[in-house]
Amino acid sequence: MTDDGDRPVPGKGLINGLAVTLKTLTKKTTTQQYPDVEPELPPRSRGVIALLEENCTVCMLCARECPDWCIYIDSHKEEVVVPGAARARQRNVLDKFDIDFSLCMYCGICIEVCPFDALHWTPEFEYAETDVLSLLHDKNRLGEWMRTVPPPPAHDVLGEPSKEEATAARKAAGPGAATAAKTARPASVRPEQPRPESAS
Repeated sequence: MTDDGDRPVPGKGLINGLAVTLKTLTKKTTTQQYPDVEPELPPRSRGVIALLEENCTVCMLCARECPDWCIYIDSHKEEVVVPGAARARQRNVLDKFDIDFSLCMYCGICIEVCPFDALHWTPEFEYAETDVLSLLHDKNRLGEWMRTVPPPPAHDVLGEPSKEEATAARKAAGPGAATAAKTARPASVRPEQPRPESAS
């Protein structure tokens, strides 16, 4: 035997759904009408990757660390004659630097491991293509994105100086001069307080 009190009311789910619809109809919409309205992105958002070619030393760290294997690099060696040196030196010259954005997952590992700041994030994201082969950006196209790279954030005045600033300050001060690291006293070390004399 079934209890009539447990039987669902016909149309109750439909009424609940329509109530939600009527409630949202009276609220102001928050949808941005892209592409007519440009989205307001954070200044350091991840869009496309830009290449500063003159900083690249062809160390191949970015290509080796890329989990998707979407970076393709090719180079050759050139001899550079240094005046006064016993023999000519060799340097790597970048021939090809391609990133396949159809494979890239925008993890940013390549940018983090680059020791010479040759790769940068740009907030540009409108580079969709009708052909997937056009998502392979060569070094010239990656270099064009550099104009959209935002400037780095300002250095914290109360923070530690960068390695370059500290090295320049040491060289300017001369050998044996006191630097900020030598003269600064750790906060945990407190000067000894005189002990109160015990009453005899």
